[in-house]
Amino acid sequence: MAIHSSAIHLRYTKWTSRDAAAHIAVPKEDDDKYSRGVLGIITGSTEYPGAAVLGVEAALRTGVGMVRYLGPPRASDLVLARRPETVTANGRVQAWLIGSGMDAVIGGGESTAAMKDAVGQAVPIILDGGALDLHSSAKGPTVITPHFRELARLIGGDVEAIANDPATAAAKAADTLGITVLLKGHTTYVAAPDGTRLMTTSGPTWLATAGSGDALGGVLGALVATHASEIAADHGDLARLAATAAVIHGLAGKRASKGGPITILDLTGALPAVIASLLES
Repeated sequence: MAIHSSAIHLRYTKWTSRDAAAHIAVPKEDDDKYSRGVLGIITGSTEYPGAAVLGVEAALRTGVGMVRYLGPPRASDLVLARRPETVTANGRVQAWLIGSGMDAVIGGGESTAAMKDAVGQAVPIILDGGALDLHSSAKGPTVITPHFRELARLIGGDVEAIANDPATAAAKAADTLGITVLLKGHTTYVAAPDGTRLMTTSGPTWLATAGSGDALGGVLGALVATHASEIAADHGDLARLAATAAVIHGLAGKRASKGGPITILDLTGALPAVIASLLES
């Protein structure tokens, strides 16, 4: 199914649950925690430590061999209290998730040095929140996950114009910045510089709540870490994984909501059942 932007007639393809199911990595009998994918996470801050907890929780519940968390001390303590299997020592990773729950990192911050080191590695990277401006420094395949206001700041656009035509804005950003863009909203638009254009609407409106984007970042981080070799062979796979993350996130929100309000820990708790259901369909 194709969706057309009213502004410049961009062709977006609807990414379905069946599409998403084909982009979930299922562990093999000979896999271990390293071969299943290691995700490095630098998120959260003294002011917003919960973002780190939600991202780590979502990544682990989506399915990844290991999470290395290298954020600030207060957030690290909360992450370990919630998920003691998290590793807080630096080491090799297959992908990075950076920036959720942080203010802009240009000019200094609690985790700036670690982030600059991470973006210098030639592995796939997801940039969110305060790390969006690091896209120009990233050496590996990159996807950014802004909301309307963040994208407006990043490309010098008007927030109202982006809200009125997010499909065009996502495509313009991907072409201008030369990276994959996942533009968050009730309908999620994913655009890549190779011309890939995908969209999905799978979540309830109750998902417009604090922490939702942090969890989406964790879901995407896990998918990217478990598909690092596929991304290395075809950078276009990053867009398909971004759309898959949006589908999984939305379906988990729907399962957790059951028509009513949710918290984001409710959503993360629903992730394993959503993934199992997709694999069975």
